[in-house]
Amino acid sequence: MASLERPRRRPPPDPVAVLRGHRAAVNDACFHPSLPLLFSGAADGELRAWDTASHRTASSVWAHAGTAGVYSVAAGAGLGNTIISQGRDGTCKCWVIEEAGLSRRPILTVKTSTYHFCKMSLVKSPSFTHSVRSGSSCETSDVEPPREATEENTESHLVNPTEGPQEHGEGITSSGQNMMAIAGQESSQVELWDITSARKIISLPQSSSANAKDHPTKQKGLCMAVQAFIPYESAGYVNILSSYEDGSTLWWDVRKPGLPISSVKYHSESALSIAIDGSCNGGISGGADDKVVIFTLDHPKGAFTLRKEIELERPGIAGTTIRPDNKIAATAGWDHRIRVYNYNKGNALAVLKYHSDSCNAVTFSPDCKLMASCSTDTTVALWELYPPKPQSKSDSVKSDEVSC
Repeated sequence: MASLERPRRRPPPDPVAVLRGHRAAVNDACFHPSLPLLFSGAADGELRAWDTASHRTASSVWAHAGTAGVYSVAAGAGLGNTIISQGRDGTCKCWVIEEAGLSRRPILTVKTSTYHFCKMSLVKSPSFTHSVRSGSSCETSDVEPPREATEENTESHLVNPTEGPQEHGEGITSSGQNMMAIAGQESSQVELWDITSARKIISLPQSSSANAKDHPTKQKGLCMAVQAFIPYESAGYVNILSSYEDGSTLWWDVRKPGLPISSVKYHSESALSIAIDGSCNGGISGGADDKVVIFTLDHPKGAFTLRKEIELERPGIAGTTIRPDNKIAATAGWDHRIRVYNYNKGNALAVLKYHSDSCNAVTFSPDCKLMASCSTDTTVALWELYPPKPQSKSDSVKSDEVSC
């Protein structure tokens, strides 16, 4: 009799392309919201733009000093043809995308005076479904119209935060366009900045003179991760999630800058990464311990709710992300692995084993077709995983009526 064999699991897929060219650890990557471009920043200060169709370098600039390097890069529809790089030299720089590639000089340099390992966050707004060029339906997290460049932005200029932050109520009730959140000059604080004017809007907590025992963040250690967003329930006011060295995560509303509206401690060690989903109703976090946590945000109660706790064989998650259609989440691990999950159910879908050193970040393209992972091994890998389903004819007719 023939023995019964269990069906073999499919082997994890290989990357569709590997982008080589960096000479140092690649710390972060992001896709352009509408162009076939991927941006990556390395520890030696190089910022590269890659063509995702040809898989070749489109251009590169030395964005930050080599001893500090590029720690984070970000792009969004609200920034138009501009991307932001963050270095550990106390600055964030804006670069315009020209016909020949990235501008040789930044059009704006924001002197934040922050020196840490916390990556900046653009403000995320609740997503909506629209028709993308490929004909598939996918959500996007940036709903603001592109900002056109003005004559004021054609030259690089430096702005120091000592010129004075805006008052609490001023400039925070916009759609979130051109705002970013970063860990503050005082490392336990979080700061919200207006990118256009290069001015600090507010610090959370607002008062830094409180006693250490009563201070809501000082005893929690360094701020390790931030995510800014505007939920429907906030009437247009920015909310921020900030994660700390002691493993806790705080939920801030800028209308109450003195104290967070909620606090949880999902991790036993430093919480290193946090991501909000496209609806701004939940997210995923990872840290230096052996856990990945999926949670929801109860806006009426102002509380976190644990949805899924995933135990890992090896500790250390440096980056987390959620695909714009809210179906898939991914993590970047110290063990050289990229782990992919069903975001709604929390079950594992794949473990990707291409990289030969620590993975530092992972991100999805706006059309949900590509995922990029970057690593200390100096490479960026592109993956095609569980692509979104093509639209039906009826959906196409509806989407044509509201096409972008």
